[in-house]
Amino acid sequence: MRSLKLVLLLVPVLIAAKPAFAQVADPTSWTYEVKKKSATEYQLIFHLTLKQGFHIWSLHPGGDGYEISPSFTIDKNDKVKVVGAPTESGKATTTTMDGIDGKITYLSGKIDYIQNVTVKGPTKITGKHQYQVCNDKMCLPPKDKDFSFDIK
Repeated sequence: MRSLKLVLLLVPVLIAAKPAFAQVADPTSWTYEVKKKSATEYQLIFHLTLKQGFHIWSLHPGGDGYEISPSFTIDKNDKVKVVGAPTESGKATTTTMDGIDGKITYLSGKIDYIQNVTVKGPTKITGKHQYQVCNDKMCLPPKDKDFSFDIK
């Protein structure tokens, strides 16, 4: 009888806890574009659209240093030279947040990251980018995505 009571108490608890273990779908949508600026200069543009309620840390978030900013790594290619650091554009918010020391900057909605490169002839530019998105309750684990740009 005692074990039946225990089972009857545990079943509702386990059912209630199930949503806490559910995977959150990736709230990001990435597309990629190449803009030719001159015969050898190009912009690699990473377009990001975030679902409402989510944000991504700025490339320079401030705060206490624990925020995982987006990063972009281009695979070695003798035809490609990276020029400067990536830049971002989009709706930025700078504020304070509970649990984070100092002011923090994040972006939401539609964001573009732009990396300038010089290229010698047709090639494919490949690499990975890493990012972390958060909402007002949690941050999802960092994610890696491959990218590819065709330079013609």
